[in-house]
Amino acid sequence: MAAEVLSQAGLNVTVYDAMPSAGRKFLMAGKGGMNITHSESFERFLSRYGARRAELEPLLNEFAPDALRAWVQGLGIETFVGTSGRVFPNEMKAAPLLRAWLHRLRSNGVQFRMRHRWLGWTKNELRFDTPDGERIVQADAVILALGGGSWPQLGSTGVWQSMLAQRGIAVEPLKPVNCGFEIAWSDYFRERFAGQPLKPVSILFTNQNGETFNQQGELTIAEYGLEGGLIYALSAPLRDEIAASGSALIQLDLLPDRSLANIIDRLGKPRGKDSLGNHLRKRLGISGAKAALLREVLSAAEMDDPSKLAKTLKALPITLTATRPIAEAISSAGGVCFNELDQRLMLRKFPGVFVAGEMVDWEAPTGGYLLTACLATGRTAGLGALAWLQQQ
Repeated sequence: MAAEVLSQAGLNVTVYDAMPSAGRKFLMAGKGGMNITHSESFERFLSRYGARRAELEPLLNEFAPDALRAWVQGLGIETFVGTSGRVFPNEMKAAPLLRAWLHRLRSNGVQFRMRHRWLGWTKNELRFDTPDGERIVQADAVILALGGGSWPQLGSTGVWQSMLAQRGIAVEPLKPVNCGFEIAWSDYFRERFAGQPLKPVSILFTNQNGETFNQQGELTIAEYGLEGGLIYALSAPLRDEIAASGSALIQLDLLPDRSLANIIDRLGKPRGKDSLGNHLRKRLGISGAKAALLREVLSAAEMDDPSKLAKTLKALPITLTATRPIAEAISSAGGVCFNELDQRLMLRKFPGVFVAGEMVDWEAPTGGYLLTACLATGRTAGLGALAWLQQQ
């Protein structure tokens, strides 16, 4: 996005990329459907950025979701709003969008240098490791968009942290966001139910500061614990709770659309010759993974207690012991602190050097928020570099 802004202004732009081809993480983001942004109210949209809303709001005001949709349409790609409010290209894929974008960039004169891995600086010149050996590059302005720490095989290794820290730039350690969490399942449950969905369910979580989070959605049982959209949406407070106290206790509501009174009433119906399992299935639709989860936390005697069983169906306790590694996460938090940057995302200590995307210390849930803010920061850095060069 920065290259687009600068090339449209007539500047000579070169993109140096460590990978063999451009946009690999962009393509991965579209693997399950290219969710480019969200259609909810702008106020609600801004709230998704939590503690960094104030810093990102001016950037997003200049490149809001509607502007992003118009930009995509300008590349010849139509979009639509899904039932969840998320916005997708009509074809649902990232590849056509990326192809059209790269074609436009090349038509604007942008040069791409692939397999050029940045090694840092020699004085004020850039060092790259290339297939032909080390290369030194002089640039009038530099925009760093090296990503966070998730999916390092696609290029975002996070090694830049030490390079900037050595130059006195304050960098918050990278942490996983939109990630799975580890749980000490029994061997039987792990082997029998890994990969199965839990839906619909809701999570209730109260952290040590008394803040309560309650959200409904879908989960997937993993061999290591839980993953899926619902727990990704709560990953930041859950991650911080584990960091502070070593674990996080959540409560799963396995029947979010039923009241406790309704469940107690249905469980109290005569069972006849039915087993408890059949009784749960017939009266409440509880079977499979949900039924097995009950047996993970309740004894046989507790399972036969209708009151205890009903309360557990509405608030099944699960202890999360750890986040999954950052390499497995969809995105990461941490990065260059905003107080190191001016409003154009230029490093205050290094005029002419700008930072964009997940290198900056912000985070957001999935739902189009990550991609929108990455593009908005890239656009801001590009405009910032243009203004700085004009001043020079």
